[in-house]
Amino acid sequence: MNWVLFAALFFVTWWLVLFIVLPFSLRTQDDDRDVTLGTVSSAPRGPHMRRAFLRATVVTVVVMGILYGLTMGLGFSFDDIMQIMPDFSPNTHH
Repeated sequence: MNWVLFAALFFVTWWLVLFIVLPFSLRTQDDDRDVTLGTVSSAPRGPHMRRAFLRATVVTVVVMGILYGLTMGLGFSFDDIMQIMPDFSPNTHH
């Protein structure tokens, strides 16, 4: 895997993971029962993006490390996915 492909996969994976971890430990104004005038009660309470970015980065590094280990260490590629998956085709002979 060359570094351009790795960087592209890291970027796409990071964005996906960011949207997955974004709601974790999110406190809303309704949770604190202190709604600021002019905002909705489901608005976030205080900044939390730095933690979300850090979590997304850590999870992405782990996922990309596993992917790198599978591709470079064990020699797997995207073409091997079909060989790993079980065969779900209908059995024609009984």
